[in-house]
Amino acid sequence: MDAHVNGSPVSVPDSPATSAAAHLRDGLGLTGTKIACGTGVCGACTVLVDGSPTVSCLLPADRLAGRRVTTVEGLGGDHPVQRAFAAHDGLQCGFCTPGFVVEASVFVDTWRAEHGDTRPGREEIADALAGHLCRCGAYEGIFAAVAAACAGEFDGEPDRDPPRVDALDKVTGRARYSGDHAPPGTWEGVIVRSVLPHARVRAVHAADTATPLIDLLPPDRTVRYVGQPIAAVAAPSPAQARAAAAAVTVDYDPRPAVAEVDAARAPDAPLVHPTRAERSGAPSYGEAPTPPVPWAGNVRGPGTLSWRGPTAVRRLRAAAEAGDPLLVAGEYTTATQLHTPLEPHVCVAHWREDGLRLFASTQSVSKLADRVAAHWGLDRDRVHVVTEHVGGGFGAKNGVSADMRAAVELSRLVKAPVRVSFTRAEELTDAGHRPGTRTRVALLADRDGGLAAMSVDSHGDGGVSVGSTTATLAFFMYGRAPRRVRDFDVVTNRPPGLPMRGPGGPPMAWALEQAVDEMAHRLGEDPLDLRLRWDGNPKRRALYERAARTSLWRERPQGPRTGRFRRGVGVAASNWLYLFGPKARVELLVRGGELVVRAATQDLGTGIRTVLATTVADGLGLPAGGVRVEIGDSSSVHGTGSYGSRTTPSMGPAAADAADRLRAALRERDPAVPAQGPIDEHVLKEALAAAEGLSVVGERGRDRWGALTPEISDDLAIGRGLSGAVHVMEVEVDTLLGRVRPTRCWAGIAAGRIYSERTARNQCEGAVVQGVGYALFEERRHDPHTGAILTDDLEDYRIPGMGDVPETEVYFHQEGFEHVPGGGVGLGEVSVVGVAAALGNAVFDATGWRPRELPLRPDRLIEGIR
Repeated sequence: MDAHVNGSPVSVPDSPATSAAAHLRDGLGLTGTKIACGTGVCGACTVLVDGSPTVSCLLPADRLAGRRVTTVEGLGGDHPVQRAFAAHDGLQCGFCTPGFVVEASVFVDTWRAEHGDTRPGREEIADALAGHLCRCGAYEGIFAAVAAACAGEFDGEPDRDPPRVDALDKVTGRARYSGDHAPPGTWEGVIVRSVLPHARVRAVHAADTATPLIDLLPPDRTVRYVGQPIAAVAAPSPAQARAAAAAVTVDYDPRPAVAEVDAARAPDAPLVHPTRAERSGAPSYGEAPTPPVPWAGNVRGPGTLSWRGPTAVRRLRAAAEAGDPLLVAGEYTTATQLHTPLEPHVCVAHWREDGLRLFASTQSVSKLADRVAAHWGLDRDRVHVVTEHVGGGFGAKNGVSADMRAAVELSRLVKAPVRVSFTRAEELTDAGHRPGTRTRVALLADRDGGLAAMSVDSHGDGGVSVGSTTATLAFFMYGRAPRRVRDFDVVTNRPPGLPMRGPGGPPMAWALEQAVDEMAHRLGEDPLDLRLRWDGNPKRRALYERAARTSLWRERPQGPRTGRFRRGVGVAASNWLYLFGPKARVELLVRGGELVVRAATQDLGTGIRTVLATTVADGLGLPAGGVRVEIGDSSSVHGTGSYGSRTTPSMGPAAADAADRLRAALRERDPAVPAQGPIDEHVLKEALAAAEGLSVVGERGRDRWGALTPEISDDLAIGRGLSGAVHVMEVEVDTLLGRVRPTRCWAGIAAGRIYSERTARNQCEGAVVQGVGYALFEERRHDPHTGAILTDDLEDYRIPGMGDVPETEVYFHQEGFEHVPGGGVGLGEVSVVGVAAALGNAVFDATGWRPRELPLRPDRLIEGIR
């Protein structure tokens, strides 16, 4: 049976057991077609079948017979849509990009045939691409790219390079992700997971003794949630591996379990972690080391921070007893939010004579290689981790995860490469999440409207894991008024959380920023003016002043709103710690007359490839296209992990130092190389030709005043100063159907110097998308009896699509970090913290009803405004 794929005849299977997507990828090597959801929801696997966009993950491969199929590779790289996506940076991690490009190519061609070279509106574009999801949230660039392609602006070659150095690889499907690197002969691994919430496992048996099976249980042989890995099996094909996994039997000794937070608090509740050793070994969902705090049953805490805490408590109690109208107190809850990167956790492992090779989707190539070497007792130089591209992570891909452990052990057992990839159900069950929270805030103003006292108590709901910092982060907001903040965790027999983009920050802002907004209304004061008075941070003060001048704020509605559709505008402020990696290194070498930048860091879509290229090019006075970047390989010099908003402020200065060192080294060989400024193209060419093999390594220098802390863990330190953000959000509320539609957002970001303007702007736009998802849609649901996750596909766990997001403007305040090498700090986390809170305040402004629970579902809104 034959089909024509990208113009060439190919054979297709005669059985419906294999999907078209799997056949295109593994049978034909066309890995630009991505499998992200497996249920036809996300659009990443879209191809053209007889010219019509089709989700290939649902199409049996035998149905391709006699059809004409075009994948992203078949578009050739010169379709106007591909050029436009690259030029307008309509992508971040790039995993979803091929599907978007394929669908958009048809829309653009059809639109131009019907409307000529005119621009469609946002609604037309959103409707056309409604079947596609981008977890990074690169929608603003996609809107701009599709409109520009429709207008005929990219019929020829653009006159400038794309703002992202790997853009062309991503829009053509050439970019290779970890699961794309399965060589011929690779076996498939599947994880066997617990079906009980709490049990000791007596034994595990494969149906066939010849089935390769490895153990993934902890030393105590105990499972503590439905979905916990127990074992893994391997087979030569995915279908065989799935069948072998389904045939595994597990002999359980059930133990009492508790799946609900309220039940877990009861004095007689079954203990999730009954011993001191188990409590100290509980997994953490925080980025920083978890400090020791007391436990009482299933409740851990409080972890307390205090500044004149007794004074704060005394003032708040007195105000409550007196019924003081300037006391604002309330409780706010947030649901569990899942990372759900579109590239699932995946690892291809291969034991070879020279050691262990991993293609792994990780946020920390260097650290993963260190951990793998330690875990399997190998010399570090015998572990080789490769991560060319990462399809998103958001904090979920930092450790030695179950896919990696299974792939490595199975590869050793079968003596062949093994690929283990999470299904979407596994990704939405046991790949990490931002824990739910219940936070109580009390604020007291004095008679002059100043902040007199603050208290914040927050309880984290992270399943079997701990590490709440929600209340702690409130400690750093709004000056030095007396305050006490306390964090607790309530553990249950549900899957563990992991750090997620700004861990603790969005739930903190959801609670605190709404309380501040409420205080402004109590005082009869403009919410921006109140924050300006209370907040001593000069960077955020500059953002408040700028926000106040925007038309979005100046022209906002005033007074009570009526009618079915009501418009409102809200504001929220946020900050974030400045973190960096002191061990960051960048190698700059001369190879074949070319400058090559090398480091064992990784690009999750945040643009570090571009930062490295432009920083070196700027340092030498070259075009960015004159520098080749090779990252994602553990054999390179140490690269900082991509979490904690620390990659750019770590790797950027190291790249600048490498450029300075290379200039000095070239100048020693050739005095025609200037000591500073641009290097003449001819002079550079001659100098490089004479310096073949030259290598220098740049380091991340010290801050002018030193760090706030020494290294608090491997390659992590806290610097002096806080980044800041102010978000202004406009919404339209449909009071009949209870729907909230964000329409416009202004995002002011204070993170010092911006290394790469367009990729940074894209990241901040994506943060707004993720914040809107947190506010309106995202809610993991579970069985209250077993804790089993019910929202285990992208139909039931909804993330925002193109029709759900506001038109977003980003403003950068680039002052305040002159003491930092390079002058800039990270912005990935601060840009997401306040988004949901700004949306909540906008809903209050529109309706007069204060939302306190996330997500802001239609049923909650309708009930609230009655």
